[in-house]
Amino acid sequence: MTSAFPTVDFVVRDGIAWVTLNRPAVLNALNLQMRDDLWTVLDAVDLDPDVGVVIFRGAGGRAFSSGADISEFGTAPSYDAARRARLGRDLWDRMRRTQKPLIAAIRGYALGAGCELALLCDLRIASEDARLGLPETALGYIPTAGGSQTLPRTIGRGLALDMILSADPISAAQALDWGLVQRVVPRTELEPAAEAMARHLLSFPQTAVRLAKRALVEGADLPLAEAIRLESRLTALLI
Repeated sequence: MTSAFPTVDFVVRDGIAWVTLNRPAVLNALNLQMRDDLWTVLDAVDLDPDVGVVIFRGAGGRAFSSGADISEFGTAPSYDAARRARLGRDLWDRMRRTQKPLIAAIRGYALGAGCELALLCDLRIASEDARLGLPETALGYIPTAGGSQTLPRTIGRGLALDMILSADPISAAQALDWGLVQRVVPRTELEPAAEAMARHLLSFPQTAVRLAKRALVEGADLPLAEAIRLESRLTALLI
């Protein structure tokens, strides 16, 4: 199955959904249309029994995503209207609730909301030339796509403070050292490596994969005793 949206290409092939951020002229910057397109794609992913794993990537070779499209800043009728629209269709929470494993294949720049989108994926693999960063503080605001919460949960509070307060991007090698990505590969091997990772996940019983993901994602926000009870309830679903 192949679908083309205004800003996203969506292909399902042998159990893997390939989601390509497709605005290469602006380094795949996330605009309102792309948020809507990604929302529709995530709905399709959850409803399609043939999809087991989702891989996100960026078109054009220069960037996974350079972040939010600043050309749209200040174009909403009012702050309240913008906030209501965002809360009504919260893409980032929608990603967090997706049960199937999400993989980010990061080539080039992953900055701001682009980095935050990758952080909402379960696994991240980067090419050697990747650069990841949250530059918002240097621009006068803070991460607004969950990065202030997902980054410290991924690499720890100290390193997250370093990355966010300095606003400096880090290399793929540094991201690997800090645990921000799980693998770094040569540029030409990125998609094959991401596909191999996805096929490895597809080789397991899919109910177990999804419940294991649910246990980790939901349990991370619970007190330990309650998280262990969650684990027990999910285990019972497999027996």
